[in-house]
Amino acid sequence: MAEAVSGNDRAAGTEADREAVLAANQAFYEALENGDPEAVESIWLGPEYADDKSGVVCVHPGWPVLRGRAQVTRSYMLIMANTEYIQFFLTDVEVELFGDVALVTCTENILSGGEPEEEGELGPLVGGKVVSSNLFRRTPQGWKLWSHHGSPVLTSGDDDEDDED
Repeated sequence: MAEAVSGNDRAAGTEADREAVLAANQAFYEALENGDPEAVESIWLGPEYADDKSGVVCVHPGWPVLRGRAQVTRSYMLIMANTEYIQFFLTDVEVELFGDVALVTCTENILSGGEPEEEGELGPLVGGKVVSSNLFRRTPQGWKLWSHHGSPVLTSGDDDEDDED
């Protein structure tokens, strides 16, 4: 017979899950900062999702939607290979748990650098603010990243070009 779980035990389990999800989210950003492709890959759902068109998803500002573990992890390898350094300062981090799914929302304050463009402009991955939504799934191996969606934060003047038409 299954043992009854008190409300306090459920809350403790939820807090433990919340901490585990936050740790997985932090590990994701640390792996990117360290330029560690194996660590980045290990944070995403496993190889069984390599061609899962309805599973692993990643949306970066200005990029097409990436589907399947192979496409998603390849995009991160490309970013790390073409960025001299990258640091993430996360703010407004919130976790919501829905059974075996967790949603982490946060603002990524990004400090990064790439090769200068021809005109002397900074490279394509230089800084900025992105609001991100990271979905994690509970697996036997722990909480694994399932979906990342980043949207740039518009600041005053960002939409001036549209007004010039």
